[in-house]
Amino acid sequence: MKNNLRKKTKREISAEGLMTYGELDNGLHMADFMCCDDQEVTPFRGTCRVQMMRDGNMYITELPKRVKNKPLMRQTHSSFSLGKDKRYYFIFSLSADDLHLLPVLLIKEAKAVVKYILNTHCLIHKA
Repeated sequence: MKNNLRKKTKREISAEGLMTYGELDNGLHMADFMCCDDQEVTPFRGTCRVQMMRDGNMYITELPKRVKNKPLMRQTHSSFSLGKDKRYYFIFSLSADDLHLLPVLLIKEAKAVVKYILNTHCLIHKA
């Protein structure tokens, strides 16, 4: 049986330097690395997972970026989007000062979403 899974490729860069590891006043851990060589690496900024081993080795892995879901339609008080679970979401928000306008604004923006769906996506099936 043929294995069709793609293997993840790893690119490792070795750098010699000095690492200081400690704990901040607020209890969070901190690690600084200063390279000894004149080595050029591609800089990055991201959220990482750090694993400190008992023997002093430290492994740092960048976490994947969160994929943001952009709305299909956005209005003043609402948005209409397709979620990762393949469900459509209509989100409506209103400040406390505008609560008296809730029925009018909700109906107005919901009608605009329905009009958008009928014109662009043809999601409603004919019976």
